Amino acid sequence: MITRTFGTLISVLAVTLAAAGCASHADQPIPVRAMVVTMFDPEAKPWVDRQRWTHEIALPGIRTPVRCNDSGLCMMVTGEGKVNAALSVSTMLASPKLNLDKAYFITAGIGGTPPTAGTLGFAAWANWVVDVDLGHHILPQDDPAAPNGYLSLGDSDKPVTQAYQLNSALVDEVYRNTKDVALADDPGLAPVRAAYPAQAGHDKPFVAECDSATGDNFFSGAASSTQTAYIVGLQTGGKAHYCTTQMEDNATAAALARAGKLDRYVDLRTASDFDQPPAGGSVTDLLNATYTGFAISVENAYRVGLAAANYLVKRPN
Repeated sequence: MITRTFGTLISVLAVTLAAAGCASHADQPIPVRAMVVTMFDPEAKPWVDRQRWTHEIALPGIRTPVRCNDSGLCMMVTGEGKVNAALSVSTMLASPKLNLDKAYFITAGIGGTPPTAGTLGFAAWANWVVDVDLGHHILPQDDPAAPNGYLSLGDSDKPVTQAYQLNSALVDEVYRNTKDVALADDPGLAPVRAAYPAQAGHDKPFVAECDSATGDNFFSGAASSTQTAYIVGLQTGGKAHYCTTQMEDNATAAALARAGKLDRYVDLRTASDFDQPPAGGSVTDLLNATYTGFAISVENAYRVGLAAANYLVKRPN
């Protein structure tokens, strides 16, 4: 009787210790090597569908869970616009459920492009991200003397979030390791490209390094494109060259900078549309139309983003 009772106690103790060990393991933060940042569900869909995720981490204030696998690859959806991006990325960075000590961060999203700089479906790694909303925007009828309808806030009070130069060595390294990724294209886009004379020689997508403009104001038109390029150049002392437009990346960069992780951030945008109609076309019609390059831009953001993530997961720190 004593032997049986003792054996039972040993068995109960073993089960209890095993359960405690499992609970302790489950409570450990998940080690992250590459966090892919997407902004809305269509950008996230290829990642959700094609990767095998072993962890789903619900975080307060973020609509969808952060997904991770056992290799250290993770993916999140921030929501669109600067406010959503800043809040979601900050929440992710502060979570005790994630170990981000060795993490890299990759924005993989779509955007617009001027026809002089990119083409539908092309992929661009940014060296600079510039917030083109901040500043004094002036209508020509109010003051035609304002250059490109914009006056800077001035160097003395310019917000530190207005322009971020990313880690150029890391950007170059990631570009070199993704520039030969096979990109998707659609032959049906040929007449769309042909409507822009500047597209001569840009008959298919490619991977590039250039710079990205962030703005919650969803603009379109040649004058707006010129203004955006002017602001990007002005706020970087002529160092940056505008080639993609989007709504979140200065906010993502700001959250990472405050966490001391900006030097581990790379920013990819693929072009779903041109930032202006062809000559004689209607800005309003373009804004109301379906993005002609949407499908290939989503696909190429995944292809190039995945190649970057796979490289960074294995990169020595």
